[in-house]
Amino acid sequence: MADIYKNCPINDPEDGGLKDEGSDNFQEAKKELETWKTKAEKADDVKARLILEKLEEDEAKAKAQQEMMACVKKQEECHKQFSQSMNAVQDEIQKLGKGKQDLMDELKRCQAELEAKRAECTRMQQKFKIYAQIPDTEVEFKSQSKEDMDDDSQPIRGKFAISQRPTVLLQGGQALITFEEEKVAYQILKLAKCSVSCDNINLDVKPRRITMDPTVKFEVHLNVSRKEVKVYNIPPSMPEERIKDRLEMSFSRPSRGGGEVESVEYDKNTGTGQVTFLHPGVAESLALRGSCRVNLDSEVIVPVGSIYKYQLHQFQTFCGSPKRTILLDDIEDKEDEEDLQDHLEIHFQKPSNYGGEIESIKYISGGKTLQAFFCDDSLQTS
Repeated sequence: MADIYKNCPINDPEDGGLKDEGSDNFQEAKKELETWKTKAEKADDVKARLILEKLEEDEAKAKAQQEMMACVKKQEECHKQFSQSMNAVQDEIQKLGKGKQDLMDELKRCQAELEAKRAECTRMQQKFKIYAQIPDTEVEFKSQSKEDMDDDSQPIRGKFAISQRPTVLLQGGQALITFEEEKVAYQILKLAKCSVSCDNINLDVKPRRITMDPTVKFEVHLNVSRKEVKVYNIPPSMPEERIKDRLEMSFSRPSRGGGEVESVEYDKNTGTGQVTFLHPGVAESLALRGSCRVNLDSEVIVPVGSIYKYQLHQFQTFCGSPKRTILLDDIEDKEDEEDLQDHLEIHFQKPSNYGGEIESIKYISGGKTLQAFFCDDSLQTS
């Protein structure tokens, strides 16, 4: 419409034009035309913007649909995996249930066999039980006098001397040399470094003094009772006094390796007891066997052990450094371990190198470690 108005001539004198009295209407029409042109241009801009927004929305919609399809596919895969896992769990539950039922059946069968064995045992006991009339006999028990006691009642005594040997951890690229004379080691330690010839090369090694960690030496005096034993793992199935009576009865039977009991102690908190026999030798025999049958509410087998009493004597500590042994450090691995050790020994044996006779030498190449032990006579203690 704007183009039509634009192509139409206005106030053309050849066509007669408009009259002067209609010029005001013409101006108003022209302004209205400009207004409509502006609105049309704005409408076109709005249309273009809407089309662009529609395209963007369509693209976002397509992307959202793709994401939704991916989520749906992932959800289906998760549901499939969940179903598979659930089926596997159900199968495992069924297997466990079947295993449980089998175990219950086995337990019932074993219980039935146990009851049958008990019934058979009871029947056999009744069948082979012997009844006999034992005449009354007067018996007088007397304690053993001190004069009749011999050395067998004394405990078994032992003394053990324990001494810790000082050690040094030899790292890779280090060597230990022990000289026969102290003055040689003293002379070598005065040197900052020593140049050792190895075929066509020279190695610089650093002599160092060895500092030992503190060591200890002590004696352990051990006494093992000949008349007492320790009893373990006693089940608290009865009152304390009854358990003590049952222990005394069980350990007094010679058929079970016991003998005449002098006293019995029992601690219900720890489940342990102590049995003291009247004569020596019984405790040793039971301790060697390691167990004994005891009649409580039922017959049980309890562990039995000797009673030890030990003391620590003459505890001493030592520290210092060896007088005849030095450490060679910062040795480079230029040759074989044995060849390099031979070169070190040759070098430090020469008096021209401030060396002397070597008692022992040990070299460790890189990447290795060695624990070296020293004797007490090679230390200067303080």
